[in-house]
Amino acid sequence: MADLTTIILTYNEEKNIANAINSVKEISKTIVVVDSYSNDRTVEIAEYLGAKVIQHEFINQAKQFIYAIETLKINTQWIMRLDADEMISIEASKEIEKICKENKDTDINGIVVRFEVNFLGKSLKHGGIYPFKKMIVYKKDKGYMEDRAMDEHIILSEGKSIELKNDSFHKDYKDLFSWIDKHNKYSSREVEDYFNNNNIESKKLNKSAKIKRFVKMSIYYKLPLGTRAHLYFLYRYYFKLGFLDGKEGKIFAFMQAYWYRFLVDAKILEQEKKID
Repeated sequence: MADLTTIILTYNEEKNIANAINSVKEISKTIVVVDSYSNDRTVEIAEYLGAKVIQHEFINQAKQFIYAIETLKINTQWIMRLDADEMISIEASKEIEKICKENKDTDINGIVVRFEVNFLGKSLKHGGIYPFKKMIVYKKDKGYMEDRAMDEHIILSEGKSIELKNDSFHKDYKDLFSWIDKHNKYSSREVEDYFNNNNIESKKLNKSAKIKRFVKMSIYYKLPLGTRAHLYFLYRYYFKLGFLDGKEGKIFAFMQAYWYRFLVDAKILEQEKKID
């Protein structure tokens, strides 16, 4: 077991929460679920599996995590931020445990986890989304969560991060209706960041996150509104070989470009008209 506290944010995650908790039980001294007043069995399942549950009204992911850090008396050296639809593989959990134990007094202060994204029951290996990398483990006193409405990342205040060799899993067991509802909310939060020009922390991000944010803010959003969603689809589906993931890959690329990214653009236009 690592000297690790795992924090999971939830709202109506009864279909996912057991897999998330069980994937980190062997390496976490404490598991805390920060719930936003779910009306399903999320809390019941989490408590049954031994997690501590606290309730807090949801604003966005970043503020919810920041609330947890400021409220909880965390007495472990390391913290993991795990989404309810994520599962740490056995191989990756062994890596995390080993890194935490071997780097108590080194400048390795963060761990970047590789995720295999699953959509409609299929693992997507093309389209530029594999592996999906993000730093979700860090030393308590050496990092913090940036305060953004969307696309928030953990920032190291000092030291460096190390990337795992083995993949973990991003797999939502809820249906497509839930995916659409979630991404509708994501689009509103992304528009909020767009107008706030919330790009202050970009220089402090790990390499993968830094590149993604630079491309989005400095290239993608400089393209004509509407046209950029079409170019996004062409890039993901053809140039990055998303078509090799079959019909699931096509639906994913289409939904990401012509539904989600186009919806963000539509909300940007709507907001600009209100400002005018």
